[in-house]
Amino acid sequence: MNGTATPLLAVRGLRVEFSGRRGTATVLDGVDFDLAPGETLCVVGESGCGKSMTALALLRLVPQPPGRIAGGTVLFQGEDLAKATDAHMRQVRGDRISMVFQEPMTSLNPVFSVGEQIGETLQLHAKLDRAAARVRAIEMLRQVGIPAPERRIDEYPHQLSGGMRQRVMIAMALACRPDILIADEPTTALDVTVQAQIFDLLRDLQRERGTAIVLITHDIGVVAEMADRVMVMYAGRVVERGDCAQVLRAPAHPYTQGLIACLPELGASLRHDEPERLAEIPGVVPSLWQSRTGCAFRERCPHALPRCATEPPPMLDTEGAGHAAACWLLDPQAAPGTSAQAAKVLSA
Repeated sequence: MNGTATPLLAVRGLRVEFSGRRGTATVLDGVDFDLAPGETLCVVGESGCGKSMTALALLRLVPQPPGRIAGGTVLFQGEDLAKATDAHMRQVRGDRISMVFQEPMTSLNPVFSVGEQIGETLQLHAKLDRAAARVRAIEMLRQVGIPAPERRIDEYPHQLSGGMRQRVMIAMALACRPDILIADEPTTALDVTVQAQIFDLLRDLQRERGTAIVLITHDIGVVAEMADRVMVMYAGRVVERGDCAQVLRAPAHPYTQGLIACLPELGASLRHDEPERLAEIPGVVPSLWQSRTGCAFRERCPHALPRCATEPPPMLDTEGAGHAAACWLLDPQAAPGTSAQAAKVLSA
């Protein structure tokens, strides 16, 4: 994104906490990112890193209690959604910002036809009457590639395949022509052919409508295929962000390097070793209930410095414009001579 352009969405210092018998867990810890109009931002990381919680926080869907947005701003077209009223957020959701959830079978209501569910969104936000909403719903099903939409509109979720249910979710999310579409693992449990169809559909609809997409995934292959820009998360924090090509070709954070090294194709070319040998990231993601000091990745990092245990690294710029990572290896003053390590991938 052009640094002088006004972002469609600007998130700063987003912090989410959950309270329980064990105390308070920080699920998101100072998340920052921008989203430009018509752009695809891929949010990537292991399960439990905060990807889905970021999406829920943007739409103010964090369950309260036990969760709460503890700080930060979510500026959407200049308006802070973190401080908006509940009534206003109900107007924003599904109209200006829509979301495709991870599992359509649990997101769709089993007792209503797909047409009724798409029509409800159109009646609520577009103020269409029942007949007009049905006509628009049929057209949306046709646009997302569902055959015989005039018949499918009266069917129930259990009568559709997984791929068709996901297409219904996309149709519902795009029915009111939102400015932003958030897609949380939209191809989970779908076969590779259907996955490709869903991604082709998202690209086609984005070209036609100019919708900005936040695509949440744990699959680096999906990132390479879909992303304009990438945001890598670990333990509730953003550890790297930048242009897709920059991040994949020259990953700066050891965690990003490890994710890429785990891929058979990309990993082999970066590690310069046997193609059949895969790398792994040792250890596990730290518990959210642990007190946090320093870098959360330090116990799994082969390049950890003494400073990593005491001071959380800020986002530091790399040589690529707009490419930054939260790693002390990028700071020559903190570790003279080690900044070059950040441009190398992990050894196998």
